[in-house]
Amino acid sequence: MKLYYDKRLKDPTYYIQQGFRNGKKTTTKNIKRLGKHSELLKITDDPLQYAKEEIKKMNEEYRSGRSEFTISLDFNERIPSLDALSTSSNTLNVGYLYLKDIYAKLNISDFFKSVTSDLKVTYDCNKICEFLTYARILDPASKYGTYDHLDSYYENPQIEYQHMIRFLDILDRNSNKYLKHLFDNSENVIQRNTSVMYYDCTNYFFESERADEEVIDEVTGEIIVGLRQFGISKENRPNPIVEMGLIMDSRGIPISMCIHPGNTNEQLTAIPLEKEVIKMTGNKKFIYCADAGLGSYNIRKFNDMGGRAYIVTQSVKKLSQDMKKIVFNDSDYRILSNDEEITLKKMKTFDKKDKVNLNLYNDYAYKIIPADTAVDTGLYENKVYKNGKTRKVKAKGTLKQYVIVTFSRKFSRKMMEYQRTIRERQIERAKKLLKLKDPEKIKKGPNDIRRFLKNTSSDSAAYVLDMDKIHEEEKYDGFYAVATNLDDSAKDILAVAQNRYKIEDCFRIMKTNFDARPVYLRKPERIRAHFLICYTALLIYRLIECKLDDNQTHVTTSNLIKTLQNMNVVNVDNIFYKSAYSGSQTLDALEQCFKLQLNRKNYRPTDLNKIVKKFS
Repeated sequence: MKLYYDKRLKDPTYYIQQGFRNGKKTTTKNIKRLGKHSELLKITDDPLQYAKEEIKKMNEEYRSGRSEFTISLDFNERIPSLDALSTSSNTLNVGYLYLKDIYAKLNISDFFKSVTSDLKVTYDCNKICEFLTYARILDPASKYGTYDHLDSYYENPQIEYQHMIRFLDILDRNSNKYLKHLFDNSENVIQRNTSVMYYDCTNYFFESERADEEVIDEVTGEIIVGLRQFGISKENRPNPIVEMGLIMDSRGIPISMCIHPGNTNEQLTAIPLEKEVIKMTGNKKFIYCADAGLGSYNIRKFNDMGGRAYIVTQSVKKLSQDMKKIVFNDSDYRILSNDEEITLKKMKTFDKKDKVNLNLYNDYAYKIIPADTAVDTGLYENKVYKNGKTRKVKAKGTLKQYVIVTFSRKFSRKMMEYQRTIRERQIERAKKLLKLKDPEKIKKGPNDIRRFLKNTSSDSAAYVLDMDKIHEEEKYDGFYAVATNLDDSAKDILAVAQNRYKIEDCFRIMKTNFDARPVYLRKPERIRAHFLICYTALLIYRLIECKLDDNQTHVTTSNLIKTLQNMNVVNVDNIFYKSAYSGSQTLDALEQCFKLQLNRKNYRPTDLNKIVKKFS
């Protein structure tokens, strides 16, 4: 702050002026009127010295974060007319600065400097990646939609749309290096624990009615399959899809990912990605954990080597007849918490309303069954023929493993209700199929509703509900099983398996909160890059979540994202920024963890610029 007065006048007026820098724009304003020379003589003998003392006092207050301004308002002043077709908001988001803290610790800028050092790239790849990632969390939209809203961020990055699209090509070409870089540098935020790795697949749809066509390489004759293909959609949509495989650790933090055409057998995606992760982690041993669909014989066999292990969900219905007899036999069941003997009959019949049985109601009964042959667990393997084609056949090999079967009144009740609801819906659909009266259209599969139909004679119209089949399946309600090659206690193994829900939560966040689909890109390399951006957003979100959890301040996904979205500031006459958001428990938790001081009512431009510069 400085003193301003007109030295030519006999009775000058003293003003305190301050210069404000807002980005590249500098403004000088009179912020306080001290009075005329003649007015100040009434309170002091030396008005000039008095004015200098006032400025010194105000500078000290300003440095301490306190300042007093005189702002004149004209309530008749109109908004300047502009050539813009629509009115835009003047608020700027500062919530993304918490994301920027994590992004900076991942050293992604160093990665792009390295991969573009030999390229004649005229745009900032790191800046593009950075704001595509922030936008995926805070304001998910198409790439053009993101470009159109870049001015809503405090930094207002200057990025051209064509550069944003070209960047996707660079990202895809370096995808494996990028994933390894993210994993290695995530250690700067959270200490990673890769002793258990969870794997699952999902798919994402496109707003398109046609799948990509196959292309034949003119030189090698290789058939290149397009990425967007028709497959079994998780959302039952009749659109082309792509498939994503995701590996995460026990805290739900992603480790790596892969993208495949939508018609790819998901069981074929696990081992190639595992091999990449083994290279990434320096050949560290780990436990592979997945659901039954990703626990094929080939996958179990692969994870039975190199010091690795596996824990996969096992379908009780697919066990051999001898194994099923052991499951339903009352003997050898034990209580999970204290390892005392118990029978299935007692677990199913005790009075759950009696307080004496409360501990038993909250417990599991379990049994460990050796299953050394693939036939015991009903496994299939993918056999590769000389012509390159693969076919799923029944596995006949040996594999030392155990099946841990559990049953619980409390925890199985919801499972039983869910299984019964699904089965009842399938039965209702099967009744509708009876009207078809066409035996050629009634082909039974293990999960097909038509398995509940049977033909009572050679007459095509003699199809009825197979009640024996329905009663047979009711026997399995409430049972849960996992297969493993570990010799650890059942309690420890089941505790690992129970964390599988976190990977489903990862997919839910990407689909629901980050709007990862539908995808508005066509070229395969840009589609893959789009999901790398989604993966980066998920990684940053999970790292923030873990930091908050470590600080004993858990925040839900919706509350965290909503808080960051609403953290907007308003520029007041280029003098200061005023918060346009309220306080909350989530904001308190973020401040307690990151200490960026973004819980203030007012900000000087220098305050926010220092935070930005800190992470640049």
